Amino acid sequence: MAVDGPWYEATASGWSGETAAGAPGGGRPGAVPRQRVHSAAEIYLEVQRSPAFQEVRRRYRRFVFPATLAFLLWYLAYVVAATAAPELMARPVAGAVNVAMVAGLGQFLTTFLLTWAYARHARLRRDRAALELRWDTQEMTRGMVQP
Repeated sequence: MAVDGPWYEATASGWSGETAAGAPGGGRPGAVPRQRVHSAAEIYLEVQRSPAFQEVRRRYRRFVFPATLAFLLWYLAYVVAATAAPELMARPVAGAVNVAMVAGLGQFLTTFLLTWAYARHARLRRDRAALELRWDTQEMTRGMVQP
């Protein structure tokens, strides 16, 4: 059976269809144990409870929550400064460019840097583990009993 999906490159993820000496989850530490369950809900609850899923979620939260908080504080500081300290924001930096313009451009720069940092973090810290969880879940649903 040929699969044309972009995620099907099994050798890139290190996944193979065989388990190592009967180890649950293909022999990977923290993998979802491969047990036959009866419904999709049970499968997804089992995956959600797995150490591998908890690790992916922990890595996600450890990046996203602080980054979001920092960006919101930076944005609110800009808005507060623009309304509460207009004389500071109107101070010229170079020619017609003032502090407000520099801070506004800094908002755009921060957005692009944060997007780059998120993509890099996802690629280095979560993508492989999430892909392995996806493979485990697909294997489990293949043997699912249909209602």
